[in-house]
Amino acid sequence: MLLRSCTEHLRGYLMSERCPNCFRPINYCLCKYTRPVDTGIKFIFLMHPKEARHQRTGTGHISHVTLVNSEILVGIDFSRNARIQQLLSDPQYFPVLLYPGPNAWTSGRPGFKESVGTKTLLVIVIDATWFCSRKVIEQSPFLLELPCLSFSGNYRSIFTFKREPRPEYISTIESCYYLIKELQAAGLAHTDADPEPLMHVFKEMIKVQLQAENDRIEGRLPDTHSYNWKYNKKREIPGFDITSLKEQ
Repeated sequence: MLLRSCTEHLRGYLMSERCPNCFRPINYCLCKYTRPVDTGIKFIFLMHPKEARHQRTGTGHISHVTLVNSEILVGIDFSRNARIQQLLSDPQYFPVLLYPGPNAWTSGRPGFKESVGTKTLLVIVIDATWFCSRKVIEQSPFLLELPCLSFSGNYRSIFTFKREPRPEYISTIESCYYLIKELQAAGLAHTDADPEPLMHVFKEMIKVQLQAENDRIEGRLPDTHSYNWKYNKKREIPGFDITSLKEQ
């Protein structure tokens, strides 16, 4: 009994060790799949505290790890956040909020490129669930005073182990990937930058997550959540056909 207790304690300790860069458990570290992507755009991720506390391995953090010159700011009310206010008042940037809506711009909007001019595009991304995103907007209404930017294409998420509220809702990392592709086509991002590392690490994240779930079901990993009893069927790990990523 003592030996079993010590073994379980050691296993729990090893499982609690996380990579300081991607925050994943050491055995499931994603850093080997990442590669820096410099698009010439500055991304700011406004991360809701729930996302920071409970989903530190979420796609917002992985996006930040991959995208050069990006930052994460944690909070709900950003009206008094010194860093975001500093960035918004910096004349070198042209700030936009990545947020859908009837008046949202797209990368191909007439005059958009001319409005940006020689400034660096500052893309603000709210990294949270859709419910929490609305909370951020409610507490930080100044964000809606910025030009809102959305997609010209219709995309579907490959986030196979997480169900989005609506089919057209996609993860933070997918949003960055597709936005970069559209901005490149419009001449608003470095055309020689390759955004594929974003999608590559995302796919590996999905496969690693599904493998960990299967390992738990087979008893090779301990249950860490009370709701795990609902997930007792092994999942097929996808191969990801690149042609299925975008709905034309």
